[in-house]
Amino acid sequence: MREHFKAALFAIVIFLAGCTTYHLTTESLLQQFADVTPETKKNFIVAFPLIFPGIVTGNSLTEIKVLDQNNKEHTLPVTNHTGVRITKKDGTRKTFYFDTLLIQDSTINGKKSHFVGIDIKPIKLDEIEKIELQR
Repeated sequence: MREHFKAALFAIVIFLAGCTTYHLTTESLLQQFADVTPETKKNFIVAFPLIFPGIVTGNSLTEIKVLDQNNKEHTLPVTNHTGVRITKKDGTRKTFYFDTLLIQDSTINGKKSHFVGIDIKPIKLDEIEKIELQR
């Protein structure tokens, strides 16, 4: 019994260590989105023998420059698993998929799902306190 507990604890530690959080400023995000165009993204859920397509509109970025906790710059690939969490100045947070993030009219829009198309409530750029990415 004790061996199972140690193995489970070890697995949890490894999993948590693999989830690195990075950050970037609103200015950096705007600079990197300067030439971004909206594109249609197709994802599929396979539940054998069925396949469910998901179609959302998102950004065309394939990579993003971010900073780690020591402010060292990294370039991350943008995939349909890249998450973004935006903390507003009032302390509220919105979490959604980074590849669905679009900037329009000084607001950020995005989707909470690649399949259902659930939009987040738009976030005004001047209300942003912190932007974090997780892969």
